[in-house]
Amino acid sequence: MEDLQNNIVPNTIEKKFRPIIVILSIAIPIVVALLFGIKLKDYGINVEPLSFLPPIYAFINGITAMLLILAVYAIKKGNVSLHKKLMVSALCCSVLFLVMYVAYHMTSDSTPYGGQGFLRYLYFFILISHIVLSIAVIPMVLITYVKALAERFDSHKRIAKYTFPIWLYVAVTGVIVYMMIAPYYAY
Repeated sequence: MEDLQNNIVPNTIEKKFRPIIVILSIAIPIVVALLFGIKLKDYGINVEPLSFLPPIYAFINGITAMLLILAVYAIKKGNVSLHKKLMVSALCCSVLFLVMYVAYHMTSDSTPYGGQGFLRYLYFFILISHIVLSIAVIPMVLITYVKALAERFDSHKRIAKYTFPIWLYVAVTGVIVYMMIAPYYAY
């Protein structure tokens, strides 16, 4: 009975982080969308375009994907300590990506995709699914992380089964989107 209750009733750590998860899950997409539309030059802030960032943040997405895969491998081998380190690193990479992505778009004009035909449809399918899932994965990652902090490992494992593939998809498609649009960047 106690095990069942522990998996259903949130503990103190989860209760403490619940409002933070809700706020971040709503605020991050809204702030990113707002900042995406702001160009610093339009406000008299003379900043050189950070046009060198896209390959760097694409690389960071690739690193995130590798960290996620290694973290799952580590936990399957029972290496909890390594799993924790890899997951925190993946989270830090995702935050770093987001900061660079916003900085790029605040200083540079967006690059339109120039491909035609099937590749154009494929690009927009990947891009749209990437954007939608990148928004959806925010609360999933935060909830999964907090469940681990709260040592609610049964619940952590249950939600991680969904969080992992979605987060991995977002990281991998971030790289694919970059590779597909890279020929159209004006460096």
